[in-house]
Amino acid sequence: MLLFSVLVAGSFALGVLVANEISPMALNAVRFWIAAGIVGGIAFGTGAIKSGDFRAPWRYLILAVVFTFYFVLMFEGLKTAPSVSAAAVFTLTPILSAIFGYVMLRQITTSRMALALGIGALGAIWVIFRADVSAILGFDVGRGEMIYFWGCVSHAIYTPLVRKLNRGETALSFTFGTLVAGALILTVLGLPEIIRTDWADLRPLVWVTILYVSVFASATTFTLLQFASLRLPSAKVMAYTYLTPSWVMVWDVALGNPLPPAMVLLGIGLTIVALLLLLRE
Repeated sequence: MLLFSVLVAGSFALGVLVANEISPMALNAVRFWIAAGIVGGIAFGTGAIKSGDFRAPWRYLILAVVFTFYFVLMFEGLKTAPSVSAAAVFTLTPILSAIFGYVMLRQITTSRMALALGIGALGAIWVIFRADVSAILGFDVGRGEMIYFWGCVSHAIYTPLVRKLNRGETALSFTFGTLVAGALILTVLGLPEIIRTDWADLRPLVWVTILYVSVFASATTFTLLQFASLRLPSAKVMAYTYLTPSWVMVWDVALGNPLPPAMVLLGIGLTIVALLLLLRE
């Protein structure tokens, strides 16, 4: 999950640079097919896929609907939301995962975990509203952040859903089934936008972003998330997302962008405190 947080942060830093140059549906359809090819090749090559892994294929369809919804709304939100602000919205997923983990799996959140989730949420809100108290009181949230929030609700549902629907399949096998189902959904629903996209005229940075999100922010992170979801409580799995805004700042600086204002960094600090509280035994 630590590696997951680093790789996910890269998709925010790169995605915000190209979100207005390609349709979210078209971008994600391509990224899902590429990721499915990579994961499928590894899974079949290592024998991770068994003959009975694809019984009840409706499970993969449900998981794919939830996760494709998340990714499409992420890139839609990045059209207007700054990368660090969007990453802060992503840190709300642990508290949402704890709620859905209880509803779906009856996973109990301890008092310390609830405190950590609350601190993390405060830190996220501070960053989302750019350390502006008047904006918080007036609930003056950006359109991109609001769009992406609903995607994060979908992501939070996905985490406990993996454990509920898994019937002993390996992480690679389960990921492959979800990716193929997601690629089919996005291709069917996004076909008009895929056809309208001038693929040959896209600038190199768009292709770099597509390849990055396909290989590292899809194939790799899907497998990491599946692996962790089968071994950790939903809230603890998503606790590592509290590191995402910090990693996004590292990515932004590496890409030549300035750091956020000092007051915004206070919210980042709160999310790190929340992470440390959640990881303590």
